[in-house]
Amino acid sequence: MFRNLTALGTAFTALLTAAAPAALAQEVNLYSSRHYDTDLRLYENFTAATGIRINLIEGTGEQLLERIQTEGEASPADLYITVDGGRLHRAVEAGVFQPIESEILEQRVPENFQHPDNLWFGLSSRARVIFTRVGERPDWLNDYEDLADPRLEGEICIRSSSNIYNISLMAEMIEVLGAEGAEEWAAGVNNNLARQPQGGDRDQLRALAADECSVAVSNTYYWGALAASDNPDDVAVAEAVEFFYPNQGTEDEPGRGAHVNISGAGVTQHAPNRENAIRFLEYLVSDEAQAIFADSNNEFPIVPGVEIHGPVAPFTDFRNSGVNVSVYGLNAGEATDIFDRVGFP
Repeated sequence: MFRNLTALGTAFTALLTAAAPAALAQEVNLYSSRHYDTDLRLYENFTAATGIRINLIEGTGEQLLERIQTEGEASPADLYITVDGGRLHRAVEAGVFQPIESEILEQRVPENFQHPDNLWFGLSSRARVIFTRVGERPDWLNDYEDLADPRLEGEICIRSSSNIYNISLMAEMIEVLGAEGAEEWAAGVNNNLARQPQGGDRDQLRALAADECSVAVSNTYYWGALAASDNPDDVAVAEAVEFFYPNQGTEDEPGRGAHVNISGAGVTQHAPNRENAIRFLEYLVSDEAQAIFADSNNEFPIVPGVEIHGPVAPFTDFRNSGVNVSVYGLNAGEATDIFDRVGFP
C-alpha cells in the first residue's frame, strides 16, 4: 500500500510549487478545533504555493460541529478538522462530511487512519502510552492489560473517564478484548487509581514526577511539550519520567501494538470550495506539512517515513495496533457505559 510514497510526495510537492492557475487562486474556509498557533505555518505555506487563501474559524470540536449543523446548506465551511477519532465519528453521524476522491490521500494515509468510506483522513497522530519514573518500570509491566494488575493498587494517575482520549482507549479495548473483557479491565484500573482523576495529561505526568503515583497514562505529545518547554519545571518533569509503548510483544511473538489516535479532517457536505479543500488536504499529507505537524507540536507524522526532529523524534519506531480509528466512535457509547458501570470517575 505504501510503495512509491516518496515519489508520490515529491511529485505532489512539485505540483504545489508550480504557478497556481488564476482560477484556483481562491479560498478554503477551514473550521478547526486544533488550537495550535504553529498550524498557521501550514496555512501560510499552502497559500504561498497555490494562491489559495485559508480562512480560519477556531473553536472546540463540539462548538464547530454544532455551528456547521446550524448553518446547514448555507454553511461556508469547506473543511472540518478535529482531534480524536471519536469526535470525527460524531461528525460522520451528524452527516456533515462528503466522500473524498483523492489518490494522494488514499495512498499516503495508512488504511487504519482513514474512514472506510473516505469521509475523513488522518493528518497527524499521537500514541497513548504508559509512563513510569526513570528507571522504575517493573519488569512485568508491558501491556495495557497490566494496568489492571492488583500489584498496581493505589499507583495509577490517569484523566477522568469522561475524557475523549480515555473513551477512545476504552473503545479500542472493547474491540480487542470484547465488552466483557474490557469491563473487567476497566474495573481493575479503577481499583488501582492513586487519586481521584483530575487535570489533563500534563498533570498526570507532574503527579508521577512528584511521587503521587508510580504509573501514569498520557499521550506522547504532552511529554514532548514538557521536554521542549521554556519552563525549567516542565523540563524537570519530562526528565524525571519515561514512557514505553504497550503491547509491543517480542521479536518472536509480536504484540498487537499501541493505541494511536489522530487529528483528522473531512470535506463538509455543502463545501462551496470542494476542490480547493481537497487540494489543501493533499498538501497536509505532503512530506513538508507532515514534518511541520510533528516538529511544531511533538506529534507523529501520519505518513510513514517522514523525517522529524524534536523530543519525540527518537521514539517513532513502534508497532501500532492497526485498529481503524473509526472504531473509537463506533464503540464510544459502550465505552462510556462500561466506565459508568464500574464506577470509574
